[in-house]
Amino acid sequence: GNLTEEKSYCLDHIPDPGKLKQDIYNYIAGHDKIVGLCASGLIFQDIDFSNKEFYGCNFHRCTFTNIHAENVLTHMCIFDFAVFNDCSFIKSNSMFTSFSGSTFFHTLFTSSDMIQDNFNGIKAYQSSFDDSDLFNSRFIMASLVDTSMQNCNLKHTLFYDSKRTNVSFKLSNTREALFDLKGSAL
Repeated sequence: GNLTEEKSYCLDHIPDPGKLKQDIYNYIAGHDKIVGLCASGLIFQDIDFSNKEFYGCNFHRCTFTNIHAENVLTHMCIFDFAVFNDCSFIKSNSMFTSFSGSTFFHTLFTSSDMIQDNFNGIKAYQSSFDDSDLFNSRFIMASLVDTSMQNCNLKHTLFYDSKRTNVSFKLSNTREALFDLKGSAL
Protein backbone atom coordinates (compact mmCIF):
# COMPACT_ATOMS: atom_id res chain seq x y z
CA GLY A 1 0.00 0.00 0.00
CA ASN A 2 0.97 3.60 -0.50
CA LEU A 3 1.95 5.70 2.48
CA THR A 4 0.22 8.73 1.02
CA GLU A 5 -2.07 9.58 -1.84
CA GLU A 6 -0.40 13.00 -2.12
CA LYS A 7 1.89 12.21 -5.04
CA SER A 8 2.67 15.81 -5.97
CA TYR A 9 4.14 16.84 -2.60
CA CYS A 10 7.47 16.27 -0.92
CA LEU A 11 7.69 15.78 2.85
CA ASP A 12 8.48 19.47 3.45
CA HIS A 13 5.41 20.66 1.54
CA ILE A 14 2.77 18.02 2.20
CA PRO A 15 -0.27 19.44 4.03
CA ASP A 16 0.22 17.19 7.13
CA PRO A 17 3.93 16.27 7.45
CA GLY A 18 3.50 15.02 11.03
CA LYS A 19 1.00 12.39 9.94
CA LEU A 20 3.19 11.28 7.03
CA LYS A 21 6.23 10.96 9.31
CA GLN A 22 4.24 8.77 11.69
CA ASP A 23 2.95 6.75 8.72
CA ILE A 24 6.56 6.15 7.59
CA TYR A 25 7.62 5.04 11.09
CA ASN A 26 4.61 2.70 11.30
CA TYR A 27 5.26 1.34 7.81
CA ILE A 28 8.87 0.47 8.67
CA ALA A 29 7.82 -1.07 12.00
CA GLY A 30 5.12 -3.17 10.32
CA HIS A 31 7.15 -4.51 7.37
CA ASP A 32 10.24 -6.67 7.19
CA LYS A 33 10.98 -5.79 3.55
CA ILE A 34 10.87 -2.12 2.50
CA VAL A 35 11.34 -1.18 -1.16
CA GLY A 36 11.72 2.32 -2.66
CA LEU A 37 10.90 4.29 0.49
CA CYS A 38 11.80 8.00 0.45
CA ALA A 39 12.32 9.19 4.02
CA SER A 40 14.75 12.08 3.39
CA GLY A 41 15.38 14.35 6.34
CA LEU A 42 13.58 12.28 8.96
CA ILE A 43 14.82 11.73 12.49
CA PHE A 44 14.93 8.12 13.69
CA GLN A 45 15.55 7.60 17.40
CA ASP A 46 15.47 4.55 19.70
CA ILE A 47 14.18 2.23 16.96
CA ASP A 48 15.05 -1.40 16.28
CA PHE A 49 15.62 -2.12 12.57
CA SER A 50 17.03 -5.61 13.23
CA ASN A 51 16.40 -8.19 10.50
CA LYS A 52 14.76 -5.59 8.19
CA GLU A 53 15.52 -5.45 4.46
CA PHE A 54 15.75 -2.11 2.63
CA TYR A 55 16.02 -1.98 -1.18
CA GLY A 56 16.44 1.26 -3.12
CA CYS A 57 15.44 3.46 -0.18
CA ASN A 58 16.40 7.11 0.28
CA PHE A 59 17.49 8.23 3.77
CA HIS A 60 19.34 11.33 2.55
CA ARG A 61 20.10 13.79 5.39
CA CYS A 62 18.38 11.64 8.02
CA THR A 63 19.46 11.53 11.66
CA PHE A 64 19.78 8.15 13.36
CA THR A 65 20.23 8.08 17.14
CA ASN A 66 20.44 4.94 19.27
CA ILE A 67 19.38 2.68 16.40
CA HIS A 68 19.80 -1.09 16.74
CA ALA A 69 19.98 -2.79 13.37
CA GLU A 70 21.52 -6.23 13.72
CA ASN A 71 21.31 -8.33 10.56
CA VAL A 72 19.81 -5.42 8.61
CA LEU A 73 20.12 -5.60 4.84
CA THR A 74 20.49 -2.47 2.70
CA HIS A 75 20.94 -2.75 -1.06
CA MET A 76 21.22 0.28 -3.35
CA CYS A 77 20.13 2.66 -0.58
CA ILE A 78 21.15 6.28 -0.07
CA PHE A 79 22.26 7.58 3.34
CA ASP A 80 24.19 10.58 1.99
CA PHE A 81 24.88 13.33 4.56
CA ALA A 82 23.10 11.39 7.30
CA VAL A 83 24.16 11.51 10.95
CA PHE A 84 24.55 8.30 12.96
CA ASN A 85 24.97 8.60 16.73
CA ASP A 86 25.31 5.56 19.04
CA CYS A 87 24.06 3.12 16.40
CA SER A 88 24.68 -0.59 16.01
CA PHE A 89 24.67 -2.30 12.60
CA ILE A 90 26.30 -5.54 13.79
CA LYS A 91 26.25 -8.38 11.24
CA SER A 92 24.59 -6.15 8.66
CA ASN A 93 24.73 -6.67 4.91
CA SER A 94 25.09 -3.68 2.64
CA MET A 95 25.71 -3.61 -1.10
CA PHE A 96 25.94 -0.69 -3.51
CA THR A 97 24.84 1.65 -0.72
CA SER A 98 26.01 5.24 -0.37
CA PHE A 99 26.93 6.87 2.95
CA SER A 100 28.76 9.74 1.23
CA GLY A 101 29.31 12.78 3.46
CA SER A 102 27.75 11.10 6.49
CA THR A 103 28.94 11.46 10.07
CA PHE A 104 29.30 8.54 12.46
CA PHE A 105 29.68 8.89 16.24
CA HIS A 106 30.12 5.67 18.25
CA THR A 107 28.68 3.54 15.44
CA LEU A 108 29.34 -0.19 15.11
CA PHE A 109 29.46 -2.04 11.79
CA THR A 110 31.19 -5.03 13.38
CA SER A 111 31.08 -8.37 11.53
CA SER A 112 29.29 -6.83 8.55
CA ASP A 113 29.48 -7.36 4.80
CA MET A 114 29.70 -3.90 3.22
CA ILE A 115 30.47 -4.65 -0.41
CA GLN A 116 31.05 -1.88 -2.96
CA ASP A 117 29.69 0.83 -0.64
CA ASN A 118 30.45 4.53 -0.87
CA PHE A 119 31.91 6.09 2.30
CA ASN A 120 33.49 9.02 0.45
CA GLY A 121 33.88 12.10 2.61
CA ILE A 122 32.52 10.51 5.78
CA LYS A 123 33.57 11.53 9.26
CA ALA A 124 33.82 8.59 11.66
CA TYR A 125 34.59 9.13 15.35
CA GLN A 126 35.11 6.22 17.75
CA SER A 127 33.41 3.80 15.37
CA SER A 128 34.16 0.20 14.47
CA PHE A 129 34.21 -1.75 11.22
CA ASP A 130 36.01 -4.69 12.88
CA ASP A 131 35.72 -8.16 11.31
CA SER A 132 33.92 -6.73 8.27
CA ASP A 133 34.21 -7.30 4.55
CA LEU A 134 34.74 -3.90 2.90
CA PHE A 135 35.57 -5.29 -0.54
CA ASN A 136 35.75 -2.60 -3.23
CA SER A 137 34.29 0.09 -0.97
CA ARG A 138 35.40 3.73 -1.12
CA PHE A 139 36.67 5.92 1.73
CA ILE A 140 38.03 8.69 -0.50
CA MET A 141 38.58 11.94 1.44
CA ALA A 142 37.15 10.30 4.58
CA SER A 143 38.15 11.45 8.05
CA LEU A 144 38.55 8.50 10.41
CA VAL A 145 39.34 9.31 14.05
CA ASP A 146 39.78 6.67 16.79
CA THR A 147 38.08 4.21 14.44
CA SER A 148 38.88 0.53 14.16
CA MET A 149 39.12 -1.60 11.02
CA GLN A 150 40.70 -4.68 12.56
CA ASN A 151 40.55 -8.02 10.77
CA CYS A 152 38.78 -6.52 7.75
CA ASN A 153 38.86 -7.54 4.12
CA LEU A 154 40.16 -4.39 2.42
CA LYS A 155 40.71 -5.84 -1.05
CA HIS A 156 40.31 -3.05 -3.63
CA THR A 157 39.15 -0.65 -0.89
CA LEU A 158 40.17 2.95 -1.66
CA PHE A 159 41.39 5.41 0.99
CA TYR A 160 42.70 8.14 -1.33
CA ASP A 161 43.20 11.51 0.40
CA SER A 162 41.71 10.16 3.62
CA LYS A 163 42.74 11.44 7.04
CA ARG A 164 43.32 8.68 9.57
CA THR A 165 44.02 9.41 13.24
CA ASN A 166 44.38 6.47 15.62
CA VAL A 167 42.92 4.02 13.11
CA SER A 168 43.75 0.37 13.72
CA PHE A 169 44.09 -1.94 10.72
CA LYS A 170 45.47 -4.85 12.81
CA LEU A 171 45.10 -8.20 10.98
CA SER A 172 43.51 -6.48 7.93
CA ASN A 173 44.90 -7.03 4.44
CA THR A 174 46.14 -3.45 3.96
CA ARG A 175 48.40 -4.51 1.07
CA GLU A 176 45.27 -5.13 -0.98
CA ALA A 177 43.85 -1.65 -0.22
CA LEU A 178 44.83 1.53 -2.04
CA PHE A 179 45.88 4.44 0.17
CA ASP A 180 47.32 6.64 -2.56
CA LEU A 181 47.72 6.63 -6.32
CA LYS A 182 51.20 5.09 -6.03
CA GLY A 183 50.13 1.84 -4.41
CA SER A 184 48.86 0.12 -1.31
CA ALA A 185 51.49 0.83 1.37
CA LEU A 186 50.35 2.81 4.40
